[in-house]
Amino acid sequence: MVYVVFLSLLIDLLAFTMILPLLPSLLDYYKKNDGPDGLYASVLRAIGHFQDVLGAPDKFNSVLFGGFLGSMFSFLQFVISPIAGGLSDVYGRKPVLLICLTGGAVSYFLWAISHNFSVFVLARVVGGLSKGNVSLSMAAITDVSTSATRAAGMALVGIAFSLGFIIGPMIGAGFTKWSQSQQNEWFVVPATFALALALLDIGFVCVYFKETLPTEKRAKSFIDGLNQALSYINVAALFNFTAVTNLSAKDTNELRMLGRVYFVYLFLYSGLEFTLSFLTHHVFHYSAMDQGYMFAFIGVIMAVLQGGWVRRIPPTKVKLAAVWGLLLIVPSFVFIGLSWSKSLFYIGLFLFAVSTSMVVPCLNTLASQFGAADQKGAVMGIFRSLGALARALGPIVASVGKVYFLLGVVKIIKINFCIEYFI
Repeated sequence: MVYVVFLSLLIDLLAFTMILPLLPSLLDYYKKNDGPDGLYASVLRAIGHFQDVLGAPDKFNSVLFGGFLGSMFSFLQFVISPIAGGLSDVYGRKPVLLICLTGGAVSYFLWAISHNFSVFVLARVVGGLSKGNVSLSMAAITDVSTSATRAAGMALVGIAFSLGFIIGPMIGAGFTKWSQSQQNEWFVVPATFALALALLDIGFVCVYFKETLPTEKRAKSFIDGLNQALSYINVAALFNFTAVTNLSAKDTNELRMLGRVYFVYLFLYSGLEFTLSFLTHHVFHYSAMDQGYMFAFIGVIMAVLQGGWVRRIPPTKVKLAAVWGLLLIVPSFVFIGLSWSKSLFYIGLFLFAVSTSMVVPCLNTLASQFGAADQKGAVMGIFRSLGALARALGPIVASVGKVYFLLGVVKIIKINFCIEYFI
């Protein structure tokens, strides 16, 4: 069953990551074609006031747009992840997973017909509200694994992300290079292919995914489950893991600290991840294909490490691996922020990929050890929601800097603070 979850998540991520190298070009398209009365022009006027405060040049408007879209998408993930996790504890993983995947397919359909910026934003809204499938996948792996095999299962989730970042952006960039010479609305081809992948994923889950949460282990009450899920949106309750009951004081404190570490790391990580395509677009003048190669470089490193080493880390060494991964993010930011050449930039990317390949699966493995069987979905949903909240704040904060690397001092201080308490 772990491999079924892995394949489903991989198909979903292939569709999801296709858009990453396309965002700068998509925003350029809507800037030219949305019209003076469209949503793009309205948002541009609002951003103009903010831009004046920052003193940012006009060429960085797309960065601010990108930060807005990235933060909006992740904020919606923040809202939906604990709700999906909590409801799956009541109804089982499979039906909620299918609802999420269907919503993703609808978002790709809307993207394919997004002849104006309003429809494109609607597609991103629907997509963000459908991204509960990642936390559900982690909960399903937790259902069918033991403490000895859980790290390997979480590493497979990391491998799925890595392969998604290798193949998805390359597919998107390749379709773009071909379709731009075929039609004005060049994004229709990659969007349609993403829709096809989403439909394939729905069919795959319908046929091969077997429910991982038995009826006798589910939460009993729909009302209690829904109210509990809705309470996870409360930020203070999220950081305190209030909804996870029956833990010892020691376990509660460890889970809370783990959640804070995860939040800080992904806040910093997502700020860099989301601005990479805009950084290379403006500084190195990368095409969509160049950016596809860049994301593939990151993905290959992550896939090799997670497939060959991280999934074999003994349970007693998982925490130590996470700490080393946290340490590595500091020099990666320094190299990328100070890169005046592509060679220096790729050194930073290498360290960035190594860090991510260690931190994310290891922290998820540690979190999955907490809670009873009927609360695993809630624990992973809260954990995923904390990550989504971090991803909601990271892109917009990174995008309003002068432009990319002014977060250097803040990031080092926060990572060191994070490591000090984690150790």
